[in-house]
Amino acid sequence: MPREFSRNQRMATEVLRTLSELLRFESKDPRLAGISLTSVDLSKDMATAKIYFSLLDPDTDPSEALVGLQRAAGFLRSKLGHELKIRHVPELRFAHDDSVAQAFEISRLIDAANRKQSGN
Repeated sequence: MPREFSRNQRMATEVLRTLSELLRFESKDPRLAGISLTSVDLSKDMATAKIYFSLLDPDTDPSEALVGLQRAAGFLRSKLGHELKIRHVPELRFAHDDSVAQAFEISRLIDAANRKQSGN
């Protein structure tokens, strides 16, 4: 019987959970204060992990947070290896997830269309 989730998916979930805890409890960089990790994509060989993050305030510029994450990548990778007890810790690459900002924009457009339609 096939497994419900592959090892890759289980590892991505663990990486996401562990990194979220590390950012929340062990990070001292103020640029990382309003960050929420949304998902992790692990390569098939688990050598690289692309970690998507969003900001609690979608109007702020994500470049400062990205710089903070890139500077903390070595620290996070080291702590991740200790927490997960794995031999080969994936290289961490960060990318901004702007789906929250897109959702706000779509919601605003729908509200504007509804107001326009009820005004006619």
